[in-house]
Amino acid sequence: MQRLSGLDASFLYLETSAQVLHVCGLLVLDGSTVPGGYSFAKLENELEKRVRVIPAFRRKLHNPVWNIGHPVWIEDEDFDLDHHVHRIGVPAPGDRAELAELCAHIAGQQLDRAHPLWQLYVIEGLADGQIAVLLKMHHASVDGVSGASLITYLAGLEPDAPMPDVEAPRNPALPSPAQLLRTGVESIARRPAEVARLLPDLLGLVPRWLGKALRGKGMPVPFTAPRTSLNGTITGHRSVAFAQLDLDDVKAVKNAFGVTVNDVVLALVAGALRDFLGARGDLPEDPLVATVPVSVHDRTERDHGSNKVSAFFASLPTHLEDPAARVFFLAEANRLSKDHHYDIDADMLQDWAQFSAATMFGLAVRAYSALRLAEKHPVVHNLVVSNVPGPPMPLYLLGARITGFYPLGPVFHGAGLNVTVLSNAGKVHVGLLGARELVKDLWPLADALPEALAGLLKAAG
Repeated sequence: MQRLSGLDASFLYLETSAQVLHVCGLLVLDGSTVPGGYSFAKLENELEKRVRVIPAFRRKLHNPVWNIGHPVWIEDEDFDLDHHVHRIGVPAPGDRAELAELCAHIAGQQLDRAHPLWQLYVIEGLADGQIAVLLKMHHASVDGVSGASLITYLAGLEPDAPMPDVEAPRNPALPSPAQLLRTGVESIARRPAEVARLLPDLLGLVPRWLGKALRGKGMPVPFTAPRTSLNGTITGHRSVAFAQLDLDDVKAVKNAFGVTVNDVVLALVAGALRDFLGARGDLPEDPLVATVPVSVHDRTERDHGSNKVSAFFASLPTHLEDPAARVFFLAEANRLSKDHHYDIDADMLQDWAQFSAATMFGLAVRAYSALRLAEKHPVVHNLVVSNVPGPPMPLYLLGARITGFYPLGPVFHGAGLNVTVLSNAGKVHVGLLGARELVKDLWPLADALPEALAGLLKAAG
């Protein structure tokens, strides 16, 4: 039996029609590289071969009323690719605006929990003759790193890369009601001992963590972010935009200032947000606060669950006009934030998430939305900024070379903008997803990113 971890299950419990919790990947493909030419039938046939050997694409949730623990994954014995793969055309003239609007509409729709939690849309009719693919997977089944890895598994290093000759592994079979009930009771019975084990570390951490934050020796304290038009109650409507930058330019800035790639990424986002919010008459005097998800795949001692993440809060110096000053600000602020973040055990979030309860979480998020509480308390954070490592080499999805690889992460009540960055084959791909009521048009922000990079290159000499 493969029961979801508490962290994985939390993404199910916190999901509503307004706060949809899946992640998307928008891939732009060059169909001319497909051996023998592109056709939808050929793409669908190659996709089925690969999906059949990757169990993550064939598992579905099982959560009957007698299950008193987190849901379990089981093999979908009636798996049908037609439930998941769709062929659609982008409206004329098929430019980036029409593609983004179509992706925004798809990104705002919940996944059907009766089937494996993913959908793939093949989008034809782009003005430049290319093809786009939008892959949507629930956050309960992947995090940023594992999602990028799954796309890599579907792809190859050559247009005609052969399928690996391996036996397709299967997901667990349907458990009996007695087995499901017994393991659920055992899990609940262990909770008092688990709390007793975890509580001393938490009680010792809180005063140290808060003390360091309040002394200015760590990351920003939650609920201290300035209020902007990005921060409020969201609905299920989304907006999307994307941008592409040269990785060599980002590395040139990194080397000139002696900082990290992540420092440069955050400096780019800060510079673009300064221009974007300034044009809206909404630029605060204080730095913005971003939540930055951090993968703990290389630090965790837990081998259970799909999501192996933590997060830290980062100050974005949107209040500083000079690009070089923003880089130096971030280098020091991120050093303190990362040291502060490492005070927290890599598995603490996963361990405490085991106690998440579906009914309580569901009622809480619905009340929070209905009462519009995000607009009535101090702002926790302004946005999410995520930097996902991608494969350095060119990839071919089902024979077509990937020329754009734009990740689109979820947004939450109180923080209606997600900026996710992924590098691949010498390019930096930036996906922007927003809550439409809070930020209707994201293209000014996307177009401000190359300008922010040009400013950093000029400052770097």
